[in-house]
Amino acid sequence: MSLSDQEVCIVDDDASVRTAVSSLVRSLGLRARLFASAEEFLAAGCAADLVISDLQMPGISGIELLELLRGRADQVPFIVITAFLQDAVKGRATQAGAACVLGKPFRADALIGCIERALATGPDHTHV
Repeated sequence: MSLSDQEVCIVDDDASVRTAVSSLVRSLGLRARLFASAEEFLAAGCAADLVISDLQMPGISGIELLELLRGRADQVPFIVITAFLQDAVKGRATQAGAACVLGKPFRADALIGCIERALATGPDHTHV
């Protein structure tokens, strides 16, 4: 699967963050779909190769979204971004199966590294 065939779903209630992350994702040759909430993402049925989600959002939080997906046996790689990076939050996200947890503001190269690692180790990206 080429990079341009891979879709990254970006879930964040902050439009400026969605736009910035989308620009970075597209600069890597990936497709991006943007969602203002976890509920919007779930309603769309996005078949993502990767999800990048904010932690703190009205309604369903990023960790709740991750836990919900894992409860459905959906093993899509998942990156959590948050302005509230505390050890307890990081631990819960990691335990729930997040591939990476980044504190806002984050450097572009840090997110790129997370994206590359998550896609390389994702469930649909094993090489024979």
